[in-house]
Amino acid sequence: MSPSFTVFDTAMGTCALVWGKAGIVGAFLPEADEGALRARIAQRFATALEAPPPPAVAQAVAGVVALLAGEKRDLTDVAIDFSAATDFQRHVYAVVRAIPPGQTLTYGEVAARMGEPREAARAVGEAMGRNPVPILMPCHRVLGAGGKPGGFSAPGGVETKLKMLAIEGASVGETPALFGDLPLAVRPR
Repeated sequence: MSPSFTVFDTAMGTCALVWGKAGIVGAFLPEADEGALRARIAQRFATALEAPPPPAVAQAVAGVVALLAGEKRDLTDVAIDFSAATDFQRHVYAVVRAIPPGQTLTYGEVAARMGEPREAARAVGEAMGRNPVPILMPCHRVLGAGGKPGGFSAPGGVETKLKMLAIEGASVGETPALFGDLPLAVRPR
């Protein structure tokens, strides 16, 4: 069975989901225009045919639309086919899928939650870069050390990642201490 896909509009632009028998196999964030999006789908899924989404995929579409409109949507119930992923990638994806909207972890924290040393943060980052279903497997919620944005391989790069985090209400980066947070001895006068 060839995979099928659907294209749909969101607050960020036109997105797409690709599915097969075992669940969603691809998710696409907005490109420069719909033609570029369709070309990217064809490049990755040459045999995919556009089709009306079955109920489970339609529910996933509605969840993505709501999340990108600012609703705190949990998409962990969406069936994703990770059969092409390595065991390590599947473990990373399981940890990352559990990060709620509006919250973040660093690459090192993901490694630690997997029971791996923090040095595995680079391997976690590589798994994020190979994420076949961005937003459903929310790689945008994983940050670099110190809360820095880190990379993002989806169209628009880090700017798209920061936009998605802002939509979810997540804070990125280190927040400077306010005067009220400082001991009296070091407060400016």
